[in-house]
Amino acid sequence: QAQLKESGGGLAQAGGSLRLSCAASGRTFSRMGWFRQAPGKEREFVAAIRWSASYTDYADSVKGRFTISRDHVQNTVYLQMNSLKPEDTAVYYCAGGVTIMRYDYWGQGTQVTVSS
Repeated sequence: QAQLKESGGGLAQAGGSLRLSCAASGRTFSRMGWFRQAPGKEREFVAAIRWSASYTDYADSVKGRFTISRDHVQNTVYLQMNSLKPEDTAVYYCAGGVTIMRYDYWGQGTQVTVSS
């Protein structure tokens, strides 16, 4: 059974940095992504990476501040978050897609809180 487990969330000050990790087990994924959900809001896309081609994609709100990367050996995806803003506060979820067409597996989420 494939599983995704996030880590690295926590509290940061505005302008600070955090790095999230998503460890995949049970299989590899054609595409992995990060999503986030703030209180009272819908879950939104943050970033994605294709496992084989290193193609990446970002939401406009995080371009230039966040970087997604992957480690094939560790079967892990990272989200480096710099220049954090209070509006980045949310629960961040890792997702994995068997194909690039959809996300089939989700992690349980990790809380990121940015104070002003």
